[in-house]
Amino acid sequence: MVTPSETDVVVIGGGPAGLAAALAARLSGLEVCVVDRAQLPVDKACGEGLMPDGVAALRGLGVNLGAEHGVPFRGIRFAEGRQIAEATFPEHPGVGIRRTTLHQILLNRAEASGIAIHWRAKVTGLEPDAVKIGDRILRCRWIIGADGAFSQTRQWAGLSKMRESRWRVGQRRHFRVKPWTDFVEVHWTPHCQAYVTPVGPDEVCIAMLGAAHETRFSDLAVRFPRLGERLENMEPTSSILGGSSRSVRLHRVTKGRIALVGDASASIDAVTGDGLALAFRQALALGDALKAGALSCYELQHRSICRMPFLMARLLLLMDDYEGLRKLALNALAAQPTLFNRLLAAHVGGRHPAAASLDVLALAVRLLAQTTSTHVPDAER
Repeated sequence: MVTPSETDVVVIGGGPAGLAAALAARLSGLEVCVVDRAQLPVDKACGEGLMPDGVAALRGLGVNLGAEHGVPFRGIRFAEGRQIAEATFPEHPGVGIRRTTLHQILLNRAEASGIAIHWRAKVTGLEPDAVKIGDRILRCRWIIGADGAFSQTRQWAGLSKMRESRWRVGQRRHFRVKPWTDFVEVHWTPHCQAYVTPVGPDEVCIAMLGAAHETRFSDLAVRFPRLGERLENMEPTSSILGGSSRSVRLHRVTKGRIALVGDASASIDAVTGDGLALAFRQALALGDALKAGALSCYELQHRSICRMPFLMARLLLLMDDYEGLRKLALNALAAQPTLFNRLLAAHVGGRHPAAASLDVLALAVRLLAQTTSTHVPDAER
């Protein structure tokens, strides 16, 4: 496709976040051009579970996922050894879907919407009202950086980090096996988690996430024996793909006519399973701000969208850090499934964050009570 000399919006990055932002801008009546230095197909290590709020955001972008695209799941199940705690979503299910499939669906929708997309196009710099693509200049009103956790757009704009968590690593592989559950399972062991997401009638995605020196897919059966038994002699349907994970917050996600979206704007540790859902919700908010011509509106909405996921990431990483706390928490959530349901509802946007704060407090009180009873001498009981 021939690169135009002028457009309304340039989106730097053609991944799911970038295509979602492009669709949101296009729905606001703007001419949009997406540029990406990559060459299709593009894959990335991902748990491949899309939360209900992410599915709803996609519908707002005109993308409807059908039964032919993925597998619905109705909640989240935590497991460590024989201890199991599970919660169901309040209304609609999530969807397990191969990342490459989702990317292609978004790409097809973007092309059908009249969005100009340029692959193998390297952005070399920014100007106040233009983007440099190689030695060409593409003038525009708005610039959207959707170029990932190591965003060059963010560096060019001078948007600095405020806080970040420690680095963790993830590895992902698919197996040909009939899904044994309609939950996304999160298996816990010290400093490592394994995620099981159904992505097809005869296929599951297995992702491991943890400390760099303790996360090797070859150790899956040793670290998670029950999971290893289920996958024994099952045929892998993909190679092992790795990546990094951490939580990063910025002071601001906009500057002048530049806005960031997806991992370029805020990275959430993959323990929450919320990365893609966040990007799609941010895209909708950004589309509204572009339509109003006020990126300050997006700044406020972005902060609101990220508040609960960052809280959940901190809580879950505490469970990763402290084995005793994790065991107490799993016991409490298993004993109080209604509380777990309420926390999950807040995580996917089904309850107000203020109400969720009360639920977190209730969980903390229960954990404190368990800790106290554990340390009371028998003679005092």
